[in-house]
Formats: sequence, structure tokens, C-alpha cells
Amino acid sequence: MSNKMNMTTKILIWMVAGLVLGSLINAFASDVVFIQTYFVNGLFHVTGEMFISLLKMLVVPLVTFSLISGVCGIGDINKLGRVGAKSFGLFMLTTALAITLAISVASIVAPGEGFDMTQTVPSEFSAKEAPPFTQVIIDLIPSNPVAAYAEGNMLQIIFFTILFAVCILMIGEKGQPLIDGAERLNLVMMKVVDLVMMIAPYGVFALMAKTFSLQGLGLILPMISYFGVVALVLLLHATGTLMFLLKTLGRVSPVTFMKKMRAVQVFAFSTSSSNATIPVTLTTAEKRLGVENSTASFVVPFGATINMDGTAIMQGVATVFIANVYGIDLGLTEYLMVIGMAVLASIGTAGVPGVGLIMLAMVFHQVGLPIEGIALIMGVDRLLDMMRTAVNVTGDSAITTIVARSENTINMNTYNDPDAGVIEKVRLPHSPLKAP
Repeated sequence: MSNKMNMTTKILIWMVAGLVLGSLINAFASDVVFIQTYFVNGLFHVTGEMFISLLKMLVVPLVTFSLISGVCGIGDINKLGRVGAKSFGLFMLTTALAITLAISVASIVAPGEGFDMTQTVPSEFSAKEAPPFTQVIIDLIPSNPVAAYAEGNMLQIIFFTILFAVCILMIGEKGQPLIDGAERLNLVMMKVVDLVMMIAPYGVFALMAKTFSLQGLGLILPMISYFGVVALVLLLHATGTLMFLLKTLGRVSPVTFMKKMRAVQVFAFSTSSSNATIPVTLTTAEKRLGVENSTASFVVPFGATINMDGTAIMQGVATVFIANVYGIDLGLTEYLMVIGMAVLASIGTAGVPGVGLIMLAMVFHQVGLPIEGIALIMGVDRLLDMMRTAVNVTGDSAITTIVARSENTINMNTYNDPDAGVIEKVRLPHSPLKAP
């Protein structure tokens, strides 16, 4: 078995170990001060947060250098516009298909009918105000690029970096040293990703152990109908809708794709953040799937920012669930409004944990559902957020592959090679300086 497969298997093993240990702590040691202080809020918390910080540390420089290399690698402004238009259209299509599937399945299963409100005590939920769509469009352009980089505002970073890279192309030969420098820096960042991947199993273990020691599997029981329908639709979308598009539009093997996506999905599941997973998604798209940097460097970070298939599914099921719980009848017009709002709300929404609840509050307000109903689903939202993010990154990579196939910027030999892009054990080189 290859080193890459060993790494993926190791991550999966440590993830399951964290889930089991966390669940056991929740069941038998939730009141033990020593374990809660030194392990749950100590070792697990510190290790997990450090690991997420490591991943987030990579995002901005990796996206910047990779995107400059990619845009300059395309070399054709018209082609760049074509790739952008295809990506945007496909991301909007998958989001619309995701929430349509969610509403359809939820309407058939009818989660929430006969729900006993005494089973769970809803906590207070105050919805944050979502910015108007006009402001989202205005905010695409950074008034201060340095602030955009400091805050990690991905849409603004993408906008400025593409504009900067296009201008490098426009100055011709004088810009070549900058292109060469960006390519070398991109190689350095890829090596940093390899180093971080070596400690990934332990970071994933800590994140899973803390999450399940605090949440526990027992929390799901009162909300089993809602949780089950969301999980079912997420599975149907990831293995059905996305794979159908990959097969018909991308003309590639979905089975090969899913095998190579396992490590990315585990990272997304453990971090609950599409943005934090960008380094792993980008590396997998280029080295494992064979997508050229010119396409992957644009589509992957773009998708991590606007592609919210998993969140759209949660919104669709939650709308039907809360409507059933409160006995409110929603008609076709309301459901169409939910679909439209979910697609629009996915634009300009950062891929960070918990953002789905803000978007859901906006949808509920629009169709007249009680906002306080969100408190019912908050208990299980953390676990579903992990699953949603895994589906989101699967969609990011699927669309990247489809766009690359249409632009002929994918190496099919790499795609079909099960061992392509293996992460070899990172060895630090010996110093070339010899003692006198």
C-alpha cells in the first residue's frame, strides 16, 4: 500500500478513535473535573485549535501564490473569464439541485410531524443580520487589500489577486520575474502543506475527541427525524447528484474520484470549514486528480467561498421540519422562494463554522417561519455542520474536475492512476555546509 493511502487510512483510524473516545467521555466522564479540565478543555482543545490554525495559516499565502501562477499560466484573459463563468454557473446549479432534493425528500418523509416540544428545551437564538445583496456585490472589491488579506476575506482576496495577476500579464516581459517568483513561492507553500499533513491524524483525533465529548451521540435522539433526513439527503447529493454531473459533464469515473477524495472529506468533516480545508483540496485536485494549477487555483478557493451545497440541504430540510413542528403550511411559492434565497445567500458567505444558522434565519424570516425554531436544531447543528462541509468540498472538487475537463486542463493519466500524488514522508535535507 502506498504512503498516501497509509496517511489517509491513518487519518480515518484516528478520526474514529477520537469519535469513540469523545463519546465515552460524554457518556461516563462528563462530570469528572480532571478529565474535563486537562483533556477535553486542555489537551484536545489546544491540539485541535493549533491544528486548525495551522491549516488557516496556509490558506491566504497558498491561494495568493497559486492563483497568480494559475492566472499567468492561463495567459489568456478570455479563457480566465470562461473558466470563471463556467465555475459560477455550475456552483449555482449544484446549490439549486441540492436544496430542491432536500425539500423533495423532506416533504415525502415529513420530519417534525408529531414532534414533542417537551423532548428538548430550545435555547434562545438571536439571529444576526445578513447584509443586503447589494452590499455583498459592493464588498467584492476591497477598499483596503491589506485589510482583506489580514481578515482572510476570500472573495476580496480572489478579486484583488486576479486583478494583480492580469496586470502582471499586461506588462509583458517585465512581469516574468514576478511570475517566476510566484511559482517558486507556490512550490514552497505546497511543501508546507506536506509538512502539516504529517501531523494531520493527531489534529483530527483531537478535534473529534473534543467535539463528541461535548456533544455526545445522545443529543441526536430527540431530533432523529431531522438529523436522519439531512444526513440522507447529504449522502444522496454527494454520491448521486454530484457523481451524475461528474460522469455526464466531466466524462470521468466517479468511483476513482471518490477514492481520491477521502482525505479531503475527512479534513472537512473534522474542521467544519471549507476555507481551512483549501490547502488539502487544492493539493488533491492538482496532485491526485491531475487538474492543472491554472484551473484548480481559481476554482477551488472560489468554490470554498460560494459553494454551499451542504448548507442549502440543511436549509431545505430545516424549513420543512420547523414548518411541521409549528403546524405551518408552506405552499409551492414559499418553497420556490426558499430555493431562490438559498442560491443567492450562498454568494458571498464565508466558509466558516456556524454560518448556516445565519443564512437559515434569513430564509425563515422571508417565508414567515418563527426564527426561534432555529433553537430546536442548534443542538445537532455542530455534527451536521461537519457532514455538510464534507459535502461542500466534494462539490468544490467535482466542479473543478468538470471545468478542467471542459478546458482540457486535466491529465487523465494522473486522474486514473490510483497512486498519483502520494505524499512521501517528508525528510529534512542535510545542511550542505560542512564543518571545517
